[in-house]
Amino acid sequence: MSIEDMALAPSTLVFIVLGLTLAAFIWGRFRYDLVALAALLGSVMLGLVPTESAFMGFGHPAVITVAAVLVLSRGFERSGVVDVIANQVLKVGENLLLQLLVLVGTVVMLSGIMNNVGALALLLPVAMRLAREHNTSPSLLLMPLAFGSLLGGLTTLIGTPPNIIISSYRGEVTGESFSMFSFSPVGIVVALVGLAFIVLVGWRLTPKRSGQASTDEMFDTANYLVELKVGEESKAKGLTLQQLRDELDETIPVLAVVRDDNRRAGYNFHGTLQEGDILLLEAGPDELQLLEDKAGLSAIAELDEEAQPTDDDQEATETSADAPKDKNASKERKPVDTEGLQLIEAVVRNDSMMINRSVRQLRLNQQFGLHLVAVARDGGRLKQRLRDIRFKNGDILLLQGSENEISESLATLGCLPLASRELYLGQPRKLAMSLAIFALAIIAMLFDLLPAAVAMSTAALISLLIGVLPLREGYQAIDGPVIVLLAAMIPVGEALETSGGADLIAEALLSYGSDWPVVVTMVGLFLLSMLLSNVVNNAAAALLMAPIAVSLANGFNVSLDPFLMVVAVSASCAFLTPIGHQSNTLVLGPGGYCFGDYWKLGLPLSLVVLAVAIPMILLVWPL
Repeated sequence: MSIEDMALAPSTLVFIVLGLTLAAFIWGRFRYDLVALAALLGSVMLGLVPTESAFMGFGHPAVITVAAVLVLSRGFERSGVVDVIANQVLKVGENLLLQLLVLVGTVVMLSGIMNNVGALALLLPVAMRLAREHNTSPSLLLMPLAFGSLLGGLTTLIGTPPNIIISSYRGEVTGESFSMFSFSPVGIVVALVGLAFIVLVGWRLTPKRSGQASTDEMFDTANYLVELKVGEESKAKGLTLQQLRDELDETIPVLAVVRDDNRRAGYNFHGTLQEGDILLLEAGPDELQLLEDKAGLSAIAELDEEAQPTDDDQEATETSADAPKDKNASKERKPVDTEGLQLIEAVVRNDSMMINRSVRQLRLNQQFGLHLVAVARDGGRLKQRLRDIRFKNGDILLLQGSENEISESLATLGCLPLASRELYLGQPRKLAMSLAIFALAIIAMLFDLLPAAVAMSTAALISLLIGVLPLREGYQAIDGPVIVLLAAMIPVGEALETSGGADLIAEALLSYGSDWPVVVTMVGLFLLSMLLSNVVNNAAAALLMAPIAVSLANGFNVSLDPFLMVVAVSASCAFLTPIGHQSNTLVLGPGGYCFGDYWKLGLPLSLVVLAVAIPMILLVWPL
């Protein structure tokens, strides 16, 4: 037998590469962009992807369009959208159904014109504040909000990457791509029915994590804030705060230094400690013992919980006039003024540079000017030492930092602010300018003046040039892992088609469905694509399923469009797991959910979408 006879067919090699890739995606040990890049390079080495075409995906119109939409979405975030939405949404009152209708309805509309993760990022802090003000469990609001962002993405070309991918693929096959609103007739109906289901029925299927998911309780700092005094013989005397941390070998956050009744925020104190200085910090019993043994600091007053003000925003930083006095004090000491000690809660995003790294590795204080006060995970506060914590996506952080720099620091780190305590994160109001630029891009696409990639890129460029978004933040807005995933998987997806692998899968589906109506095969395609999107990125699911959809349509000798639309809708239905989409992961920590909570609402919602989408697709895009 010759070597040629022993060689595997190209289609077999493609299936092996894709099988290993999907297994790596599900395993989750390596980030999905690295897995996709490995699949691309492996395909090149096996001869499945021509060397000269290996990196053409980085210039693919779908990739360029996604990058431009991410920049425009960040521009919307910076232009005052949060303030406008928050002011209106917070007026809805205590009625839970009305809260859900306004929140989920708003995120559905926003997701149609911007990246759905960006739309969720705008509404997540609003939902948390709404839950707090009306004593509502965040878990009842956040999962519906995340699913609403996925439904809204179905409505337009730029609402979600699968729509952009399917449109570009149709252009390659037929010479004509889907337009901006080609997805709207089906997407809008599916989104509205999904919205009605969530508001009327679906929220009842979400778990009520009362207390456990409340960040006020997770970060109940009232029992932890203490005042420590630098004595005459304290080892801390003459040290800077950084030298004190080095001496302690610990990342205990000093919130403020009080000297002669004048308070300086810890992040802004650069001098040396003197006798009589009072340090306001958060520490448990172990840390207090460490501070006394290694630094000679003695606790003069533990903050009494009953002395905390009723305003939630101040509970972490106010001291009490009734706190116990220093036994060595000769006269009554004035309460410490903690005005300006801003604390903010933030959630670690999937693409954050913090994942699997510690405070020390990140140099959180030195490089970003942030003090880590506490970390919550899986609905509860972590009790381990701060320096030992390696961050995970979905972690909720309680941070202190400079009011002027904290917004940029969070964006650089890849964290989404949830709620601030006396901290304003607003940006200059340039909403009208952002919307005007976006509207012009849409008009150019509608009248075929410019392709989608060119129109969106031009809009993003103008936004950067006129200052709607700083250039640095524009680059930060481009989700590198998603771009690499798309660029790497596009050639691999093409290899599935050119090797004949897509035809083999289609033939297998056709053989099973030959005695059934075409619609049954469409349902099978929908279910297969939907399940795939719940374990891999939805963009990867669309890239892999698009060639199979075209092969099925050719096998039935019917129009390509309904089959492509089935993939577009189903690839965005990642409602079953927290790993299926970034929106799902973002609400995991703040909502106090566990892995098994998602399918309870996600499965019925998926079936509702299936029942509505298939008839609508056949009505709008007949066979």
